[in-house]
Amino acid sequence: MSFIWATRGRTWGFRFLATEQPGQDPLARYEEAFAGVRDVPATIRRRTGMLAVRFPDPEGRQDRSGRPIPHEFVLAPPLSDSVRSVEDAVEQVWPLVRERYAEVWELPKAPRD
Repeated sequence: MSFIWATRGRTWGFRFLATEQPGQDPLARYEEAFAGVRDVPATIRRRTGMLAVRFPDPEGRQDRSGRPIPHEFVLAPPLSDSVRSVEDAVEQVWPLVRERYAEVWELPKAPRD
């Protein structure tokens, strides 16, 4: 399953932890998907061929400054077809990345793709 996943860690800033294709620069697709929904803590937005979804860390993690950790995804079909709400995303997408995030969120530097 391919998707774009962006988040930050306890001490490191915003990074892409998954891209649709290895080595791909996901920034343009991410910006297109999230255009107009900056600073909204939980959101879902359907665009042609993609779905942008953002939600706070389901386990309540915060960075070292005490800010909630957001998880931002750009989903493509078929996964995007079954996600209709932020709650759906937490139920269907979070399990795909939960273990990976638990491994990296406290690292002193962001992991590489």
